[in-house]
Amino acid sequence: MSEILNPHDSDLEAVVLGACLAETTAMVLVGDKLRPEMFYEIKYAEIYSALLAMHRAGKGIDIITVKNELAARGRLEAIGGPYELTRLVGRVASSAHLEQHACILRGMYLRREMIRGLHQLLVSAADESVDLDDSLSLLHRLMDHLEGEASFDDHLRNMDELMLDTLKQMDARVANNRNGITGVPTGLHDLDMMTAGLQPGDLNVIAARPSVGKTAFALHLALMAGRAGKHVLVNSLEMQGERLGDRWLCARSANIDAGHLKTGLLSADEQRQALDAARELARLPIYVDDNPKMSMDHIRSSALLQKSKGRCDMLIIDYLQLCDMKSEQKNRNREQEVAEASRKAKMLAKELNIPVILLCQLNRECEMRGDKRPALSDLRESGAIEQDADVVMLLYRPALYGLPVERKSKLSSEGLGVVIVAKNRNGDIGDVYFSHNSSLTKIWNYESMLPLDM
Repeated sequence: MSEILNPHDSDLEAVVLGACLAETTAMVLVGDKLRPEMFYEIKYAEIYSALLAMHRAGKGIDIITVKNELAARGRLEAIGGPYELTRLVGRVASSAHLEQHACILRGMYLRREMIRGLHQLLVSAADESVDLDDSLSLLHRLMDHLEGEASFDDHLRNMDELMLDTLKQMDARVANNRNGITGVPTGLHDLDMMTAGLQPGDLNVIAARPSVGKTAFALHLALMAGRAGKHVLVNSLEMQGERLGDRWLCARSANIDAGHLKTGLLSADEQRQALDAARELARLPIYVDDNPKMSMDHIRSSALLQKSKGRCDMLIIDYLQLCDMKSEQKNRNREQEVAEASRKAKMLAKELNIPVILLCQLNRECEMRGDKRPALSDLRESGAIEQDADVVMLLYRPALYGLPVERKSKLSSEGLGVVIVAKNRNGDIGDVYFSHNSSLTKIWNYESMLPLDM
């Protein structure tokens, strides 16, 4: 690349290093803002590397100690000898604008990284032997890298600032609360009372064994959120979008038989109901991505795009273990991959300040118990899921195991579902009971005699 494609300022780099050599407090101001690779000049990167190592080790910094450090590293002559250190100190009068100078250098580094990454991306895009998915993955990694570097902010707040921000959030809750619900409503009264709705910034994990109803429950949450005017992004890695549409049609209609919908043996009345339901559902702000090869990076990019358009108030990922977890890191085991994906889901919830609903599988341990009730320890493949999650909901349907009653509550198991809130970082834990039809397309409060007004 030509010089014009590498933004840098050698004089400014020299001024920053001179300030760090001349004033003992200078490294405190820039030590967490600059890294050696952010310096364009190689010799300046070498000097700053020595300064940073000494700062982190708690060593005193001046021309003599830095000279000795560079000599011990065998890099003193490479940077121009003691004379170069003396010359740098002579370049600066004070460190008055040091933080601003550091931010300028960081910005130039970011521009160089952007140019380098885009150049690699162009080469990859032009090479027809490179798989297109690999090129797209390179694009996502570049965006993550650049956004991570660019979002370097000082998150330190004094108590005055913190209290002001806390009160603002309190006022927002008061203004937005609906009968004690400040988050996205779930449509289940007891669950809403326990969580105050699905909260912004929270990672909500819904876990169950296969065929218990993870997807059905997530679609119910999406439908309730959509009816409340919330924009919902559903990432379905397991089921085709049209199959989700089938379930929503059954949920919204009075009595469409799910089996008839699957086989096409619909009566004229059922077809009419499906058409009416489709017209109503079409007005809901719900968006479905059913790409089966989605990675967490793809999900993040899609969510960021929708959020920028004001169309992402809640995110659903169905489900974690199906995410594409390819990485440049080698020799990672499955547990490490799942842990990284779980962490990304949590960071996405914080970054977008929305509830993220992450579906995942439970292992077989719960089926070894007499009552088959799942527990937190049954989360499959990674304990990191439990650590990252703000809320963990375990789904349980005793009828699937031939149990006539739910042993804890003594309730009849027919049409009974249980949401076991096993972790709630900011609230109570406990069991929430709900009723459902045989196809699990309709879910409603257990105490009600009829399904919710879907």
